[in-house]
Amino acid sequence: MISRLCLLLAGFFALSAHSASPPNVVVFLADDSGWGDYSINGNTNLKTPNIDSLAKAGASFDRFFVCALCAPTRAEFLTGRYHSRGGVLGVSTGQERLNTDVKTIADHFLKAGYSTGAFGKWHNGSQWPYHPNARGFQEYVGYTSGHWGEYFDPPLERNGRMFRAKGFIVDVLVGKAVEFIETNREKPFFCYIPLTTPHSPFSVPDEHWNKFKDSPVTMRGAEGEAEDINVTRTVLAMMDNIDMNVGRVLKKLDDLKLSENTIVVYFSDNGPNSARWNGGMKGKKGVTDEGGVRSVCFVRWPGKIREGMTVPHISGAIDLLPTLTALAGVKHDDAKPLDGWDFSSLLRGGKWQATGRELMNYNGGRLSVRSQTHRLDASGGLFDMVADPNQTKDIAKEQPEVAAKLAAAGSKWHEDVFGKPYQATPAEAGKGKGKAKAKGGVKPMDDRPYPVGYTEFPITMLPARDGEPHGGVRRSSGAPNCSYFVNWKTKEDSMTWDIDVHTAGEYDVSIDYACPEADAGSTVELSFGEAKTTGKVTPGWFPPLIDGQDRASRKSESFMRDFRPLSLGTIKLATGRGLLTLRALEIPGQTVMEVRRVTLTLKTD
Repeated sequence: MISRLCLLLAGFFALSAHSASPPNVVVFLADDSGWGDYSINGNTNLKTPNIDSLAKAGASFDRFFVCALCAPTRAEFLTGRYHSRGGVLGVSTGQERLNTDVKTIADHFLKAGYSTGAFGKWHNGSQWPYHPNARGFQEYVGYTSGHWGEYFDPPLERNGRMFRAKGFIVDVLVGKAVEFIETNREKPFFCYIPLTTPHSPFSVPDEHWNKFKDSPVTMRGAEGEAEDINVTRTVLAMMDNIDMNVGRVLKKLDDLKLSENTIVVYFSDNGPNSARWNGGMKGKKGVTDEGGVRSVCFVRWPGKIREGMTVPHISGAIDLLPTLTALAGVKHDDAKPLDGWDFSSLLRGGKWQATGRELMNYNGGRLSVRSQTHRLDASGGLFDMVADPNQTKDIAKEQPEVAAKLAAAGSKWHEDVFGKPYQATPAEAGKGKGKAKAKGGVKPMDDRPYPVGYTEFPITMLPARDGEPHGGVRRSSGAPNCSYFVNWKTKEDSMTWDIDVHTAGEYDVSIDYACPEADAGSTVELSFGEAKTTGKVTPGWFPPLIDGQDRASRKSESFMRDFRPLSLGTIKLATGRGLLTLRALEIPGQTVMEVRRVTLTLKTD
């Protein structure tokens, strides 16, 4: 109680020292939207008036760079540091987790007295203390995984507890953000809205799909026949939905008379997730060329940031933490040095004092270095990004001194982060979305266990994504983020989770399962060391796959079911690290069950 009071008082004095009315902050982060997905950038296939209005009424960062994949960009925004420094090595099977020894932008705003909330796709760790509620966000609604298989009436989480929502996922989550804004309108708030689209699955409500289902796609991607027009039309409809939802938030700010004192930011997490128009740039999601890592970034603060301002200097997601905290007068006191730069003085109309810089784009052992004028790609090719923004001509032999300078900067960065010089890996290594396979300094496996059992957050969800199948058990899809365990047929089959129990005690055990009625009745055992609990898989419950939501074929997410919780009683866990193992003791039918997740709830009474 005393420590909480001290935190509140510290926040009060921090705000008082800065201003009687510190600005609110709203941050939109689109998922898999490319630079070219906006009408303001010349795409005539769609109109995005609400998003465009942020640029027209504020500043547009012209050369703004993020990461090649989702989780790394989120980590860089949250910390102001390159993602590899924070333990984020990939996007699934634990590699998406942001180390707990670094403070986030929400931590800083919370300490300064702000109300903080996040509404959408987290993707930087699911269990406490990786969970958003442990990273500075008082309120969280969304999903912590990297993919989600249901966009209509989706199962979502609110502060550690699952519920099934009604409606389209983006509409639902933005609705929760609007409620948060309204609830906190009398005090400063930091509202983070990491949108879930246009990431697949390609699902979108009729009101948006009907605008594009038969429309001609006049602006096409540079990949030609590789572009799936139906996917492009769905993405256009998803962007239409995003724009509508951005408009909902902006209108709520207007209605509450908060717009003049609210900083609004909009950017995306990587390049486009399909072949489509992107200004002719080389690359898309998953690669470190310009098209894979360039994003829009719009910042609006009426009366403080000049309307229609363009920031020509190279910048990136790492710059948002120092810039936003400075604009709001919020102190960031993390002992770890930031990689990002503070652009607040430039946004406020001051002179820019910066010297030259190089930005690093790293993914799966592939490192590309971007200066203000050039890009050194992951294979050592050099491109003049002023004269040749689409990277069509390698000039490394013509300008060897420039190539050498950027290569030296990249090697220095790599050695600083990974402890060894950079060695380029084959192009295929940088495209993977699961376990890292690169030789460029990243260890191939993530050795961090999944933490279990914190009294301040007693519920620990262990999804199939974070487990390992053994024997004949398989994942329902190749993308672990949106998968469940299937094909469990024998006593030799099992599934395990590498966990570290923080608090010894009794835990309630629940399994989200599905099992055909004819196969019900298997006896299963969950064990951790000498501790065990058993139960029967009953009743049978095997609803059909939810496979009628998509406008274009899904390629990586599983079709999902309405999984039901199965109580397995309680288990008494000792502290320490080990394997949590689920196996079958008796199998009367053909299969045991499908497993979506195991949930352990520490009994605190």
